[in-house]
Amino acid sequence: MKAMIDFDAAPIFGVPMADGTGVHEGMLIEGPQGWGEFSPPPGCDDAEASRWLTAAVEGGTVGWPDPRRGRIPIAVTIGPVDPATARHTVAESGCRTADVAVARAPGSLTEDAERVAAVRDVLGPYGRIRLSANGSWGVEDAARAIPVLAEAAGGVEFVARPCRGTGELAALRRLVAVPIADDASSAEAVDVVILRSGPQGGVRRALRVAERLDLPCVVASSGETSIGLAAGLALAGALPALPYACALGTVSLLAGDLVSTGRSLHPVDGHLPVAPTPAAPAAELLRRFAITDAEHVERWRRRLRSARDTSD
Repeated sequence: MKAMIDFDAAPIFGVPMADGTGVHEGMLIEGPQGWGEFSPPPGCDDAEASRWLTAAVEGGTVGWPDPRRGRIPIAVTIGPVDPATARHTVAESGCRTADVAVARAPGSLTEDAERVAAVRDVLGPYGRIRLSANGSWGVEDAARAIPVLAEAAGGVEFVARPCRGTGELAALRRLVAVPIADDASSAEAVDVVILRSGPQGGVRRALRVAERLDLPCVVASSGETSIGLAAGLALAGALPALPYACALGTVSLLAGDLVSTGRSLHPVDGHLPVAPTPAAPAAELLRRFAITDAEHVERWRRRLRSARDTSD
């Protein structure tokens, strides 16, 4: 299937983050059936990059599995913002679940509690809140902070990546009553598995992981453009069960997108549709966000070649 793809023609893009903290970079891979996004994170090894490449070519070659559902409930992402901004973002999203960033700075517990309380105020008693700590706590700090935040939030459905490593997660799990979520590599120490299409190697591979683990799963993005997010929606659509809203409404974290405004994946009434293929990139947006520096371009070409060599 990869023989049908002209990898040398893959456009390279860089879309700034909306908050000015960086740039989301990657390559777009066109197959005979459509497009995919190859955007492995900086510093990942060739084995991980090869999984991202498999995911990027899946939809455009063999296609995705048939969906079990056509609309996916979405959790709005709330960054480390002030309470007023958090209220506005939740209210504008139409989502009934919020994924709230916590522990982004030392000594932020008071601010974190105010943020989750503001989110609860907008969602009301029946909305759902989850916390996302990005592995920032140690076990003792997490054990102290989680009950405080759960009380401020009026209850949370789970805490994502509170600590780093299976050992720390297992230790924390014995100390707190709130469910713990992390990716499949830590499955023996968590209550909920976070699935991402790119790091997992595509929709089919992620589905096999979910089947093998027999744990509730939630689908999340890795910060992709709408072209990459379409694979996450295909995964959410194909899972046998979908007990949680998915963290796939993240295009708003970017200062632009690679598809036309009407095809950009912004939730409507708290949901996103499952499509058979991603939207094609818009030529003018590819030009706007193109990476053109020769050295930078060659770094991405080398990364793609290494990923191909590893996956062949």
